Amino acid sequence: MPYVSLILGRIGKAVIVLLAILVFNFFLIHAAPGDPAAVMAGEAGATDQQFLDDLRERFGLDQPLPVQLWRYMSGVMQLDFGYSYRQQMPVLDLILDRLPATLLLTGAAFVISLVFGILAGTLAAMRVKRPSGSIIMGLSLLFYATPLYWVAMMAVLVFSVMLDWLPAYGYSTVGAGYTGLAHVGDVAVHLILPALTLGLFFMAVYTRMTRTSMLSVSQQDFVKTARAKGLAPGVIQRRHILRNALLPIITLAGLQAGQMVGGAVLTETVFAWPGIGRLMYEALMQRDYNLLLGIFFFCALLVILFNMLTDVIYRLADPRIKEGVA
Repeated sequence: MPYVSLILGRIGKAVIVLLAILVFNFFLIHAAPGDPAAVMAGEAGATDQQFLDDLRERFGLDQPLPVQLWRYMSGVMQLDFGYSYRQQMPVLDLILDRLPATLLLTGAAFVISLVFGILAGTLAAMRVKRPSGSIIMGLSLLFYATPLYWVAMMAVLVFSVMLDWLPAYGYSTVGAGYTGLAHVGDVAVHLILPALTLGLFFMAVYTRMTRTSMLSVSQQDFVKTARAKGLAPGVIQRRHILRNALLPIITLAGLQAGQMVGGAVLTETVFAWPGIGRLMYEALMQRDYNLLLGIFFFCALLVILFNMLTDVIYRLADPRIKEGVA
């Protein structure tokens, strides 16, 4: 089974990468000024050094960094990511509680950006010398250059405040008590603005990449041969140009699927979406080391999983790639 050996090889490399990421993030976070004990003591209004020392001893922050790293890595090997200082809950429980919301948001944004990006790029390539093609590329450049947080705030201002079409924040209507299909519909309505906001930037990237790739493939000899045989233009576009132009899009989509999780931090913060992006922001402000490290670990894991899936899909889409290539 060639794909099994490919996946097993990727898993072995992924374990090494994850361990390196854990060690690097551990020292990087602890190099930042301040610690959870100082933040908690400051919020409690306590200036007593003894109180601060007691907090550090309780959380194990008084130990040397190598000792703290060993304890943390030993716990991770047992799927124990520690305890959140501020949330008073195990880190794993917190992340697993917030992860579905982030996967829903990033999954919806990914589908929107990929489908509409490829569609817009295809139309732009087919109308390369027409005003409509220039308009599509101009809009894609606009969405690409506009900051994500500004798009999010303008979306709230226009569609929630001015037009009152869509909810401005949250995962669902608070206190509504919806169940079944009503709950699904309520979540879907709340999902529209954040998913579109997050997907616009990546949609612009896919639009420009698709157009460029299709124009490049259209100059290849096999496309000229297909035209010489008298094939219909629509058949040539679908079967010969678009199919081959999608190969670099697959690679780019696999890389950016993982990036969307990181990009969701701003989107989740603006729209108060209860995902791990917003949880990461809260943990950063509170210097919650264990929670931050746990979130970083799961983000890295998602990126690696998306890359592994991309490798498999790429080989299915292009049989010319040898299965033994690492």
